[in-house]
Amino acid sequence: MSGRGRRAVLPPADHRTEPPLAPDGLVVTVVNKAGHKKEFDFAEQAGSESLQRSLAVLFAARSRRWSSHLSADTVWDKLKLFTKFLAELEDPPDDLGDLTPAVLKRWRARHVGTNHGKGVLRTVRLLLQQDPRLAEGLVAEELARRIPTGKSKKQSYGEAERKQVLLTAQRQFRSALLRIRENTRLLESWRSDALAEGSRDWRIGQILDRLAGTGDVPRTVFPGGQTGVRNHGLLGGSSAEKTWGRLFLTRTELTSLAVLLTDQFSWNLSVYDRMPTPSTRPSAGETSVVTYQVQVEKRRTGGGHWFSTENITDSGADSPGRLMTQALEATAHGRILAARLAPGTDLLMVARTTQTGREPHQDMDRPRPVDPLVFGVSLDDAKGWAKRHGLGGSPFERQRRTTVTREGRPLQHSQGTHESVYVLPDEHVQTASQGVFETGALEAFGQARAVVFGGQLAEEPDPSHDDTVVADCSDETTSPWPAPEGGCGADFLLCLACENAYVHPARHSRLAHLRQQLHGLRSVLDDRTWESRWRDHLLRLDDLREKIGDSAWGAALARVDDTDRALVQLLLKGDLAR
Repeated sequence: MSGRGRRAVLPPADHRTEPPLAPDGLVVTVVNKAGHKKEFDFAEQAGSESLQRSLAVLFAARSRRWSSHLSADTVWDKLKLFTKFLAELEDPPDDLGDLTPAVLKRWRARHVGTNHGKGVLRTVRLLLQQDPRLAEGLVAEELARRIPTGKSKKQSYGEAERKQVLLTAQRQFRSALLRIRENTRLLESWRSDALAEGSRDWRIGQILDRLAGTGDVPRTVFPGGQTGVRNHGLLGGSSAEKTWGRLFLTRTELTSLAVLLTDQFSWNLSVYDRMPTPSTRPSAGETSVVTYQVQVEKRRTGGGHWFSTENITDSGADSPGRLMTQALEATAHGRILAARLAPGTDLLMVARTTQTGREPHQDMDRPRPVDPLVFGVSLDDAKGWAKRHGLGGSPFERQRRTTVTREGRPLQHSQGTHESVYVLPDEHVQTASQGVFETGALEAFGQARAVVFGGQLAEEPDPSHDDTVVADCSDETTSPWPAPEGGCGADFLLCLACENAYVHPARHSRLAHLRQQLHGLRSVLDDRTWESRWRDHLLRLDDLREKIGDSAWGAALARVDDTDRALVQLLLKGDLAR
């Protein structure tokens, strides 16, 4: 089965795939996923003919992995930088086999200082490493040198910036939706003969019916070829909103819808070019709730993983699916017209272009226009939308990054990409995480303090202190672990964590023997029992040993007597618990 659920059809028995490299050895033809061809003539690259032919071979071999012309264009442009660099050398290499480590070092030094330059180095290296002449020796070692990871400059929106972008998109799309909704009602009334014949609304309804069927209102063609809108007085003007925009989104309005969808679902800009109309079905047990099945195409995921299906439910005004309901409503006339003009066309994101009959289509990776309709949102559309609203730069990448960091989980990407690309480099995430880091550091500090000796070292016993099994206690009434009936309720081993505890040399032998016995227990107990019962006590004894010193601790072990052994044994058995 294909990714869209259609049964795959085998090619004819005599089918042969044309090689990407032309017989002249200079022209490479790249075929994208839609079957469109684009030629790359290496005679246009700088350098000798032998160098051009060698690069063409590598480019052709690599092109078999590409599903879009964009990938080919990216590599082509970066190769131009490489061949231009070689051509400007004092002694340009005649072919790839003439490359030297010194030349590659100069090439690396020119580009390694910027993020874009690092990308250039990686792309060119992938090609060069395919050439067998560069597969070993000092040149191969230079090509294999690690290229540092660039520091990401792409950041999510701050809350104020995000609100500004969303408010701009909401205002524009909402205005368009209300306009189309109002005119759709009028058209339906006309079609159902609910309007008085000859009335103003009836006449507009008649124009709307033609608009729905052709994509344009009636026009007059003047002798010079110019056209004018008929009935512009009846329609209220000749602008797009007063004429064909009554039933169709403009390109900027479609861009606003895409901005809102990206904020809601974190879809990439390229997803909108090929998103089919979602299928709908009532939710189980509900009559007013609708669930949409949306097919998302992600080319970069790799073969076999391009398509995924997301279920989006419209259960009310504040639910995520309400925006999808509105998107279907706003594009309904465009989708119906597209299916009539080009049977089989079923794309959600459709707009009516102002450039009827003159819509350029140079990007063969995107759907072809069906005059007067266009599909998806181009990068130029995104940049133009932002510039028109004074926002600066395409909003989609930052909007997607904002949604991903807000959700705090991977969305159409892997966990590794989520952490390394979206979360860790983002300044807003770092700022928001400072409080979490501070809390974690304080907690870690508290835990560290909990497993160190918390008492005091003394040279000799104090007669005013009470005698316990492991230390002397200066004040039992201020214990961190008070007993319900008063006094201290802690296990004797916890005395080592109490600031009221005093340890003098007479206690050293017993504590040294206790530490020795705890090490013996570690080898016979399971991890869970050890961690919960004895680990912290051993860590405190380790800390105490460092404070006393190795020589004094060793001497204390030599003084262990039967009393020390007996009391330690009772401690380990729990017979001396309070």
